[in-house]
Amino acid sequence: MSGGAQLRVENLQAYYGKSHVLHGVDLTVERGEIVSLLGRNGVGRSTTAKAIMGLVDCTGTVVFKGRDLTRLKTHEIAHLGVGYVPESRDTFPTLTVEENLRLGVKGRRPGRWSYDDMYRLFPRLKDRAHTEAGVLSGGEQQMLTLARTMMGDPELVIIDEPTEGLAPMIVELVANFLRELKERGLSILLIEQKLTIAMQISQRVYVMGHGHMVFHGTPDDLRANRLIRQEWLEV
Repeated sequence: MSGGAQLRVENLQAYYGKSHVLHGVDLTVERGEIVSLLGRNGVGRSTTAKAIMGLVDCTGTVVFKGRDLTRLKTHEIAHLGVGYVPESRDTFPTLTVEENLRLGVKGRRPGRWSYDDMYRLFPRLKDRAHTEAGVLSGGEQQMLTLARTMMGDPELVIIDEPTEGLAPMIVELVANFLRELKERGLSILLIEQKLTIAMQISQRVYVMGHGHMVFHGTPDDLRANRLIRQEWLEV
């Protein structure tokens, strides 16, 4: 494994009660890289994200920029520069779009991202700036969750199923957003079921099956590996 990786995960084991969910997960994300974690539902992809963020019981090694995260609380991990966009699209429903964005800001100094940036990337949010988040569509809530995370100025962002259930036009908007994050030097760990999006924007991909990695390589490597796709990805 690369010693200089921005995020390094080794032998990650995670549990829900007595249920052993992750069985020795290894992965790395380099600075400024998009890495996709692929696999069918229920294989442990979201649990991997939660384990990195300190949201589930786990053992193993999780290092971000040389700092061990395994004993830190979730808010401490976030303050070190790790953003997390959960699959559940968590927004504050009674607060407006703009108020939600304001809550994403960490510290007093302005970060690399401004309200104008978010409104440029997601024009719908500008139109809905004074609308309560609870009445937004699913696509608008996804945009808001992504934008609020960026307002915290993370260096690495873990994004869980950002295109799930979205219309094709919104999916493309989200994909363009991810490309812009990479252009600005952010690192992304993308958990995604849509193979097309992941293969288009990632530098490397991991495929997970039954709580451990069954493949690691470039998108081209995965395209060439029909057996892995058939066994672990195709329905």
